[in-house]
Amino acid sequence: MKEALIEAGKLLVEVLLIVAIILSGMYAATGSWHIGFAVESGSMEPNMHVGDLIFVQAPLRTNITTYEAGEMLNYSSFNNYGDVIIYRPNGFSSATPIIHRAMYWVEEGEEMPDGKPAPHAGYITKGDNNPCPDQPMLGVEPVRPEWVIAVAKVRIPYLGYPSLMLKKGF
Repeated sequence: MKEALIEAGKLLVEVLLIVAIILSGMYAATGSWHIGFAVESGSMEPNMHVGDLIFVQAPLRTNITTYEAGEMLNYSSFNNYGDVIIYRPNGFSSATPIIHRAMYWVEEGEEMPDGKPAPHAGYITKGDNNPCPDQPMLGVEPVRPEWVIAVAKVRIPYLGYPSLMLKKGF
């Protein structure tokens, strides 16, 4: 019995060590402990679908290219110009992060899509499947750089479903 417990303890330590090595490697590669996000809505279709797992990179490890700049540079990600960012709406840490494309940058006072002046500098964002930008459709302000959690890099279909099932309880 004692030998079985010792073997079980050794196995547990090995598993924890392997998990720690994998997580450390992923952090080293991405610069973020948030290595992936599950897509929760159809707002990014046809380029991202509900249940997709999106692997990300820390915003400090990459330059965010807007749709506007991507069009000029012929740079695209996820079948469209510019980068897809994951951000906290209005900077609220309790809010569910939004995965949308950075369309263009506005400076404080510049006109936003609704014709109002921007309260501060930030990204104007939009879901690829949405008819208009998040500002004002979702009632969010321009996305400040510090509100950006990550930049989407790789999509793996269906692997986000387990996370959604745990989160939504279906």
